[in-house]
Amino acid sequence: VQLQASGGGLVQAGGSLRLSCAFSGSQYSTNVMAWYRQAPGKQRELVAYATSNGIINYIDSVKGRFTISRDNAKNTIYLQMNSLRPEDTAVYYCNAERTVPPSYDYWGQGTLVTVSS
Repeated sequence: VQLQASGGGLVQAGGSLRLSCAFSGSQYSTNVMAWYRQAPGKQRELVAYATSNGIINYIDSVKGRFTISRDNAKNTIYLQMNSLRPEDTAVYYCNAERTVPPSYDYWGQGTLVTVSS
């Protein structure tokens, strides 16, 4: 099983980045795919998630700026991040979870997003 995240980098405040995360290696489909982030010295937090039946949700601080999308056929999620702020600087992790048997919960390796002021 593999979760491969990509798309991080350095961007100026107000700029945009697009993160991608591809899930492979399991014959059992995911129920929820999500993006989390962890800023230096802070706990990991959920940024956004998308379920296989179309439910999407965001934390308040990214609403209107970030968009999560999901390609079920490719088991891939994306996070389009616009109007980036220095406080968005963090390592972003993707997560794939299956909540029905056989259940699983997998994490990607993380991709660093740095927003300069």
